[in-house]
Amino acid sequence: MAKFAFLIEMKAKPGKEAEVEAFLAKEASLVKDEPGNLTWHGSKVEGDTGLYRVFDSFVDEAAGEAHMAGPAGQEFVERADDLFSETKVLRLQVVAFK
Repeated sequence: MAKFAFLIEMKAKPGKEAEVEAFLAKEASLVKDEPGNLTWHGSKVEGDTGLYRVFDSFVDEAAGEAHMAGPAGQEFVERADDLFSETKVLRLQVVAFK
């Protein structure tokens, strides 16, 4: 059962949408075998050009911290200034899970 999650909202810099989508596809491949990562979803918000969200859930907060310190989290930090005009990371305590 998930106990912890991140919801990350990112606004792509103008003209960087295709790069952002390729970046998110690569991120998905980096987390697919990550221990403790239960779900990972990268999505584009309909009707809001350049707005993307990532939601990922973890068995516990320690797994979430390991994710952020691992390859996917580090690549996000390294590429954020180039790809995004805004980012917002929400740390979530999961209170219900299906």
